[in-house]
Amino acid sequence: MSNPQLSIIIPTHNRPHLLPLAVQSALNQTFQDLEVVVVDDASRKPVSLPEDSRVRVIRLEQGVGGAGARNVGTTAARGRWVTYLDDDDRLLPNMAELSLSALTAADVEPPVGMLSGLQKVNQQGEVLTTRLPPTLSPKGSHFFLEIPEPGRSYHTKQTLVVERDVVLKIGGWDETFRSRVHSEFFLRLNPACTLMGLPTVTYQLLSHSGTRVSGNPALRQESFNRLIQKHWQAFAAHPKMFAEFVYQHALTSYQLEQNKAALTHLLWALRLCPTHISGVLFWSVLSRLGVAQKA
Repeated sequence: MSNPQLSIIIPTHNRPHLLPLAVQSALNQTFQDLEVVVVDDASRKPVSLPEDSRVRVIRLEQGVGGAGARNVGTTAARGRWVTYLDDDDRLLPNMAELSLSALTAADVEPPVGMLSGLQKVNQQGEVLTTRLPPTLSPKGSHFFLEIPEPGRSYHTKQTLVVERDVVLKIGGWDETFRSRVHSEFFLRLNPACTLMGLPTVTYQLLSHSGTRVSGNPALRQESFNRLIQKHWQAFAAHPKMFAEFVYQHALTSYQLEQNKAALTHLLWALRLCPTHISGVLFWSVLSRLGVAQKA
């Protein structure tokens, strides 16, 4: 298949038990004019998959990280459109068909990227949470720094389908980031590309006990600070969502038992937008009291 419409790029590192499920979900798409590009980021044991003419495996002898592996896959991709699938996640069978049909029917000026819904599931396949993307983030916006629609979530970035050339024109994925990779990428993508959202779930994010880069506390702190420093002007232009972003980081720091970092970032969030964060804290306390009373 020399010129498929879609390239599904799967970076992988030391997940031989999960990768075949991700690859199979890509091959099981109802839209068949596609290729699957697996980038083996220096796994201890080279990737081994069943033979399929639609699957290419690119083996890297030295690790470059998730962003670097995505760049390798993007450069090698033959499709007009690209999407990225984590090696521990799965696509639902209609992901490609729905996304590409919506892109074809889009009545906004190109370039356009498409997002769709995402489910977080446990290892038994039970749905833990469901997230739907914003309906529209016009070109020139800054995605998760904009005020969200009620009931919509910016934590759907994994579902992106976009033209390969758009990714290359904005410089690909920033390989200096090992955490916050999607957040950094979207802060460069949305200014150059309109993002539309489908209210349909097409992607399953697997919750498991294995190692995740996003679970590394020190790396999360470093990447958080680097992200704000790199995109300071965008953050400063959106004080309310900047404060919300810092507040959510404080919560995560607390959950990871980084109490000093949690307090530091909570105070920072309060300084950025006192009214908003005070309101968030107030309703959080009321919610806890309500739960306690019912218990």
